[in-house]
Amino acid sequence: MKLPAAINRRASPLGVFRYRNFSLVWTSTTLLAIGTQMEALVLSWFVLAETGSSFLVGLTWTARMSLNWMALFAGAIADRVPRDRILATVEFTMATTGLLVVALKWSGYLEVWHIFAITVLVGMVRVFQMPSAQALVADTLPQERIANGAAFNTVGMNTGMLIGPLVGGLLFKFYGLEGAYTVVASLYLLSGFATLMIRGVERATPPSRESVFTTVKEGLKYVKSEQVLWATLLLAVIIESSGWTFHTSLIPVFAERVLETDSAGLGWLMFAFGAGAFSGSLGLAMVRNLRHVGKLMILAVVVWHSAILVFANAQPFCICFGDSSGDSQFAWLALDATRFRISLVLLVVIGGGWASTQVFLLSTLLRTTQSAYRGRVISLRALAIYAFALGSMSSGAMAGFWGVPRAATVVGIMGITLVLLLALIAPKLRRL
Repeated sequence: MKLPAAINRRASPLGVFRYRNFSLVWTSTTLLAIGTQMEALVLSWFVLAETGSSFLVGLTWTARMSLNWMALFAGAIADRVPRDRILATVEFTMATTGLLVVALKWSGYLEVWHIFAITVLVGMVRVFQMPSAQALVADTLPQERIANGAAFNTVGMNTGMLIGPLVGGLLFKFYGLEGAYTVVASLYLLSGFATLMIRGVERATPPSRESVFTTVKEGLKYVKSEQVLWATLLLAVIIESSGWTFHTSLIPVFAERVLETDSAGLGWLMFAFGAGAFSGSLGLAMVRNLRHVGKLMILAVVVWHSAILVFANAQPFCICFGDSSGDSQFAWLALDATRFRISLVLLVVIGGGWASTQVFLLSTLLRTTQSAYRGRVISLRALAIYAFALGSMSSGAMAGFWGVPRAATVVGIMGITLVLLLALIAPKLRRL
């Protein structure tokens, strides 16, 4: 009797997949994440190739987040309407927009402004995805398994980070935009079908006759009264405006202008980031009982942004120590290969710091928040992405004016400084 019990305790982190509904939520999240990461790389490279503008690359992400203010209402709706239905609707709508891009490309009518218009539409729809999908993690698991569920949810998203960019870069190189987007749309469809298979999840709260605005107001009051919640959400704002912009807006420009590689090379760079993210989140997911998450979350942010600083300043270091005194083409090729390898290693570390932050952040929000408020709290997490829209645009502009290494340096310093200030003003967070 004791041996099976001991084995069960050791295997307990993976036990979350015994819950059918959680497994379906995880499958849906993972497929959607792969498609989203593929789409992000393909769009960034397409805009960069068509316009040559690093500012417009950053602006594509700003366009995606332009209607993120709707997250407040999306969270309120997720606390009133079955969350699985919301999620399925989002995923099928995203699949439709992907097919629209394919149709425009095949017909020869696709232009850059179409990309921005469709990106705004997708951004509006995705506002409803985060509060419904992440709240479903907690809805489909018992309280004691939520931390592991949050960690494995991050593993699913990081699987997308690992696979999506590499596959997207290769598909774009060999099959063009239309080939890559056909796969993206297919992944969105599959994620929608997985969501439709979820059964028996109770409504977050009983149907209410009060207005959505009142529901939103109640959620804001609840967060204001909980220091851990508002501090965690403020931390989300900090990382969205700093570190997030590095691996989204700056890496494509870094790949083309500093490392002088193509879309496949960019895919490998993002694969390295995804490998670090996947490894970091999986390692934390296998920890049965995460403790000291507040302190570890702050530490993860510092490590993540410190690695960005090293990455930004490693390129001049490589150049200084490279052999450029002669006309040997081989020497320059060797130098380029060295710079690329160093970039891959550093991106693994950056990805690990990023993923660890996401695990601690989501775990804190889901475990600390009462069930009736989860949709609204997660919607505020989604609203924090607005800071990313501004950060993405400003980092793209800095890369255009000062060069991408200096822009990345500013991002790293800003993230470290702001999170340390937050640790000072929110003692309950660092004691969590």
